Amino acid sequence: MEHADRVRALLVSEQDRIGARVSKLEHDIAALTSARRSAVDDDEHDPDGEPLSARWSLLAGLLDSARDDARQAADALRRLDAGTYGVCAQCGELIPVGQLEVRPFRERCVACTP
Repeated sequence: MEHADRVRALLVSEQDRIGARVSKLEHDIAALTSARRSAVDDDEHDPDGEPLSARWSLLAGLLDSARDDARQAADALRRLDAGTYGVCAQCGELIPVGQLEVRPFRERCVACTP
């Protein structure tokens, strides 16, 4: 298998994993929203556990992060198709393979990362 094919398989696998995470978080938020509609509006004083608003805030943050990861995965696949995957967007040098193994969606080398 050619290097580009291995990279594509890795990126697609990551994209699938992230897509599953986005779907689960969307489902969890929908279920929580439904539960909140049937719960008392003032859940901040519920002695039985975590307030629904705190749980919703956590899930919303995780979903935003997962959607950002999905965007990065799609961008990485576009760079692969364009022949620019693994090239630093700032300095134009090749990003070391080790850095790409750690962060496959990396757009910049470590030296150019803010």
